[in-house]
Amino acid sequence: MNSRLWTIGAGAALLIPMLGGAFAAEPMEDRQLAVLQGLDKVTARVVELDIPVGTTQQWGTLRITPRACRKAPPIEAPEAAAFLDIQEVQPDEQPTALFSGWMFASSPALSALEHPVYDVWVIDCK
Repeated sequence: MNSRLWTIGAGAALLIPMLGGAFAAEPMEDRQLAVLQGLDKVTARVVELDIPVGTTQQWGTLRITPRACRKAPPIEAPEAAAFLDIQEVQPDEQPTALFSGWMFASSPALSALEHPVYDVWVIDCK
């Protein structure tokens, strides 16, 4: 059996077995709205963030910008992935880049935001 290594994020890779030398998967479809969920670990408050691709939304000290949002077609296994840029903005300081890369709804721990106060993960793309 042949295998192909696909890069899916910052340093992460996925080994996909290929049967008969062909990989038959439908391409993911571009969507214009990233549906994210955020957790404030201090207050235990969970929020849902609907952010249009290409726009920036402030949540707490975070500035979140989805650059792309893709969803698997209905005939494939459910999956949504968003390319996010996340910065932290503190008063009287320059913004600090915290995360830039793909987040996957089915595997939130694969590439996650590491922050002492906030967790952010992808729920869906609409």
